[in-house]
Amino acid sequence: MNLPTYREASEESAIAPLPMAHLSIEICHFRHEEILYETDLVRAQFRRAVPLVAAFIESARIEFGPDTQVSTCYLTDDYFQPRFEPAKVLDRLLRTAGEAGLSIDYLARESSCHQAPVFAGGVAVGAPIPVAEMVSARLIAQPEDEETANGSRPPTTESGWLCNGRREQNGVSRPAMHPQPYRPPQEYGRGEHSIFLDVELWHDRDAARRWSCPFLAAVWQLLRLGMLRYHGAPVVDPQQWPADRDWPDRWQDLPPVVRLNPEAAPFTAYRTLSMLPKRYLLIESAVRVILDHLAPDDDVAAEVAAQGARAGVPVPPKVVERVGHLLLDGT
Repeated sequence: MNLPTYREASEESAIAPLPMAHLSIEICHFRHEEILYETDLVRAQFRRAVPLVAAFIESARIEFGPDTQVSTCYLTDDYFQPRFEPAKVLDRLLRTAGEAGLSIDYLARESSCHQAPVFAGGVAVGAPIPVAEMVSARLIAQPEDEETANGSRPPTTESGWLCNGRREQNGVSRPAMHPQPYRPPQEYGRGEHSIFLDVELWHDRDAARRWSCPFLAAVWQLLRLGMLRYHGAPVVDPQQWPADRDWPDRWQDLPPVVRLNPEAAPFTAYRTLSMLPKRYLLIESAVRVILDHLAPDDDVAAEVAAQGARAGVPVPPKVVERVGHLLLDGT
């Protein structure tokens, strides 16, 4: 499958600035089955998160001052688990969070990291934005090695695999029967030893592309960091959900990002922190590999850096340096 190349250059479209909080805190992540059938587990994790959220907010205030803005968010797993009805999942999730004393400002749909519908007046309008394809088009290809040069291994854009180094090479026969010795994998920028990670970004089945959890999680980080635009415009625009309005029957009828708290700080932020169960350690390690291979849009990066300078917030040039994690035990 050949993907189109997306450009967001300023000569084509002006880059719209986004309101920026100092910190975006993602609070836990649960499977829909856990929310519905293991509610005590979810409640216990939310209760543990309450003092941690307060501590990180206070830490941000110490760093940035009393006017520091921090928002909280939750990403619901409707891409891999669309069969569960939104009302059953979200009512239980938000009620359990409230019982634990936890405030969630924004609710986002993971499927919107694949394609983000554009909402106006509470309904989807026009074609969805191909967010995943936009991000995949900005991945830096692996340096060519012997395996890609001789055609034995296709490049990342074809294979859907991305690694943080040079893959291993088994001994193969060459002309005149001169075997090539085994070569172990080797991490780029390694110390004395390598830690090699090879990440599946997607696979194609029946002409349909299925994006991996680490890749969508990387897109999720970019959305929260305000690093994505489509023809200069924001990819997602958080929509206020009326308190007296029922959840829809289908996930696709929900905006990509729902604002639950009308008084919330901005959804996008200069830094992100994801507080997740420890079982997501490998996924989040893969997220960092993906972000390390990303070539951000120069104009978007310049806009965010300029906003940060005006706000007194240093913005590192590497996106991955703006991403933080806290992995919770006992899960």
